[in-house]
Amino acid sequence: MITSKTISNGILRALLTVVIVGLILLFLYQISTVLTYLVVSIILTMIGKPILNFFKKRLKFSHIFATIITIVIFVLIILGFVLMFIPLISSQGQNLSLLNTAEIEKNISELVNQIKAFLDSHNIDSSKVLKEANISSKINFTFIPDFLNSILGTISSFGVGLGSVLFITFFFLKDRVLFLRGAKKLIPDSYEEQFLNSFEKINDLLSRYFIGLLLQLSIVFLLYLIVLIIFGIPNALIIAFLCAVLNIIPYIGPLIASVLAALLTMLSNLGNDFQSEILPTTIYVLIGFWIVQIIDNNVSQPVIFSKSVSSHPLEIFLVILIAGFLSGILGMIIAVPLYTILKVIGKEFIPENKIIQLLTKDI
Repeated sequence: MITSKTISNGILRALLTVVIVGLILLFLYQISTVLTYLVVSIILTMIGKPILNFFKKRLKFSHIFATIITIVIFVLIILGFVLMFIPLISSQGQNLSLLNTAEIEKNISELVNQIKAFLDSHNIDSSKVLKEANISSKINFTFIPDFLNSILGTISSFGVGLGSVLFITFFFLKDRVLFLRGAKKLIPDSYEEQFLNSFEKINDLLSRYFIGLLLQLSIVFLLYLIVLIIFGIPNALIIAFLCAVLNIIPYIGPLIASVLAALLTMLSNLGNDFQSEILPTTIYVLIGFWIVQIIDNNVSQPVIFSKSVSSHPLEIFLVILIAGFLSGILGMIIAVPLYTILKVIGKEFIPENKIIQLLTKDI
């Protein structure tokens, strides 16, 4: 029989559960930066595992020495990216004290007016296309020095985060077996074998996935760089790198990269004639980027991803599409790794399921 005491106890338990869950979520939010460091460190550990094994098995290095060399390789790669940006940062730093925002506004206004004249000459209503013919006059460029100064603070925070990530990654690589033993003690004996098999397969597949992702981004970076160099775009190395990084976002990233490349191309030619120089060069760069994206979407990306995670290209496409509808850009980025983890867990814990058997036949 349900009494008032039973109902009140149930309400109290429900409220207590809500409070505990809320406190846990608040705690996780407060340490979200640390959790980000851990996730990045896990990804680097998966990428570094094959490198570590190469040094240990092929070159007969000790475990600790192979770990140190792997971390050094990561540091050198990151340092290479930083050095790549130094010429741009140096040139901007020299010009910072002489930064003439009025001149920038003038150039932007001139560019907008040239676009307006070009549209009008082709019987296109520029007021509808541009919304307002004199849009640049409403843009305040005096924020640029403050923005550049804020970048310095971001770089400082990035340095702290990078040091933390490398430190955590070092111990993930060095004490991987120790951590695995500790996890085994927390797993019930009846599930220990499935857990260990899942861990090894997930580790192997995601290592291959992230290495494949780096390979794909490297291919896109080189192709973008070739396009930008052919058309003589300044800072081609940096623009190609930024656009390649955007390819981490499946399908949408390349579109954003095209827009970014077009904008940077137009800005790099400020002061030149729009119809005879700026517009043709921008169109050529866009065509070049679209050709690169066709090659990437139809050749490198499906082959690399399907091979690395043992999934059909159509399967990956549908997973990314569904994840995009459910969780937006973040969902598209994590879709393939998360789907791979779920497939491995499904195969180990419910292998008799027909759908699981169909999806995991190649794992």
